[in-house]
Amino acid sequence: MTPTRPTQAVPNTTVAEILERAREAVLPAMRQAVGQLAPNIRQLVSYHLGWADAEGHPCSAPAGKGIRPALAILSAEAAWADPQVGVPGGAAVELVHNFSLVHDDLMDGDLERHHRPTVWALWGTGAAVVVGDALATMATQVLLSTPNPAAPAAAAALSEATAEMIAGQADDLAFESRRSVSVEECMAMSTAKTGALLGCAASIGAILAGAPPATVRALRDYGRHLGVAFQAVDDLLGIWGDPATTGKPVGNDLRQRKKSMPVVAALAAGDDEAKELGQLLTAEEPLTQEQVERATWLVEACGGRDWTAARAKAHLDSALGCLERARLSAVPRRALADFAVYVVERES
Repeated sequence: MTPTRPTQAVPNTTVAEILERAREAVLPAMRQAVGQLAPNIRQLVSYHLGWADAEGHPCSAPAGKGIRPALAILSAEAAWADPQVGVPGGAAVELVHNFSLVHDDLMDGDLERHHRPTVWALWGTGAAVVVGDALATMATQVLLSTPNPAAPAAAAALSEATAEMIAGQADDLAFESRRSVSVEECMAMSTAKTGALLGCAASIGAILAGAPPATVRALRDYGRHLGVAFQAVDDLLGIWGDPATTGKPVGNDLRQRKKSMPVVAALAAGDDEAKELGQLLTAEEPLTQEQVERATWLVEACGGRDWTAARAKAHLDSALGCLERARLSAVPRRALADFAVYVVERES
């Protein structure tokens, strides 16, 4: 199957247009990989990716934003290569991202994603584990089947980023049952959980393009900072996001007692409000809606919301600074800068 050729980034192209083109560009490679799965697994994977309904009938359901494929394609172009070079990397990173989403839904007990039942909610925990495993395995296969001499290096970079992401997810899960988590631990977890894979997405196209190590490092560091900014915004939306756009209830992260950036920063304040927040979040019984609302107010009163917004802005600035460290093609470099701003200003 011949992949769709992505349209080169051009001046005045919006982030939304670049995202849409990137999704279309990687779709053939992803469909080809999914098509090689056993039929029963293929049906569940297709459902999660929004290509089929629960009965296996083709459909077009809401799916991810396509940030990672877009970064992979732009990174190839920024490294002075044809954007097509980055397509296998974009497809592979997107498959790993979806593997993490399927397992995250299971671990978090989330019943819906994109306003549809999650895989585990429909088919059980075992099925969700298998679907996630299949997605992760396909990612490596996509890269290693690419006739590009740099494909093994790209696969190694993806494997390293995936391992770091898993370690970050393990920390995130462990933090939920811990009474105390430092700000430093929280930021390290966010860098691993989200920054590692975005760093890979933002540099894997350059790796496939055979770019110099300094260029790859600059793009990887850009992506890692972008990932922390992305996680900071995600943590804000997890408490104050509009359910109509996030697809999750208001205060969902507090209900799950997640040690997100706003919560950890608020608890670090050490005042009476912080102590009350700590007592709410360590209670054994589930939080009532009234308690969730109280906890939301306490996090903001203790400065958690403002602190997290400031971290998002700081990492945005760092990401933009990384783009100045290497000689990049001008138009895709501007698109990468626009992406960074988009990540911090998004509402879902």
